Amino acid sequence: MLLVPSTPLTGPDAWRGDVLAAHPETWQQRLTADELAALDDAADRMIAQGWPHATGAVADAPAVAALCAGFRDELLFGRGFLLLRGLPVDGDPVRVAARLWVLGRHVGEPVSQNARGHLLGHVRDLGYDAADPATRLYQTNQRQGFHTDSADVVGLLCLRTAQSGGRSALASAASAFNAVLARAPELAGALFEPVATDHRGEHPPGGRPWFEIPVLSLLDERVTVIYQRRYIDSAQRFPDAPRLSDRQRAALDLFDAVLDDPAIHLEMDLEPGDVQLVHNHQLLHDRTAFVDDPD
Repeated sequence: MLLVPSTPLTGPDAWRGDVLAAHPETWQQRLTADELAALDDAADRMIAQGWPHATGAVADAPAVAALCAGFRDELLFGRGFLLLRGLPVDGDPVRVAARLWVLGRHVGEPVSQNARGHLLGHVRDLGYDAADPATRLYQTNQRQGFHTDSADVVGLLCLRTAQSGGRSALASAASAFNAVLARAPELAGALFEPVATDHRGEHPPGGRPWFEIPVLSLLDERVTVIYQRRYIDSAQRFPDAPRLSDRQRAALDLFDAVLDDPAIHLEMDLEPGDVQLVHNHQLLHDRTAFVDDPD
């Protein structure tokens, strides 16, 4: 039996973008000089242990631990995201990456970004074709569309801005569900039904190239989300994958439409040194298409 809320969801994660856009001070935080010094010290000690080749290298930093403890509850049980500002990104790229690694290790445990086992991944345009089912969209300059990643928390560090475009956007799964419930309550339940999703070539050897999972699930009266519309659509290329019903397609179309609503999602321009931390189980994220500088 599917558990589907029949009334609008409430709570700190059921926010609207038009409200948060007016109060950036509630979700932005600038790193202090002491926190930056602690990150630098920990990064240097970790590099001395052989990082990044020694991925088990650890350098505890009490000031960083205190920083992360201060926003962990906000990530997991509150608004679901935070924008940290002011991380230095000039100089030795290994040291830049080590700062982010230290911050991440004080938030949680690193997990693979892809089938190649990358624990840190570069989000850049590699010239791949977004229409190719084997392409990961973060390797193109095309809009990603609202989606989730396969981790509890995703951390994104901005190294450079694009010549144009590349805006980041976040949306609350709870608020998106509320909008679907208000506009077409007869479709809301379809979002809680399992649908086939493409592994995009990153499935285990001998395993199915697709998996089944609902877009939304209810856990302890909170809605959780796993979503990438392009991967749901591309899973239909497999003849043994369950077919999407007209009702499911209509529900997914409406879910996309409410996520694209400027009143629902929150857009932001990331600056070099910004670190965006997002709880994947409550929020979806997006990036608009961009054009790189000629160099």
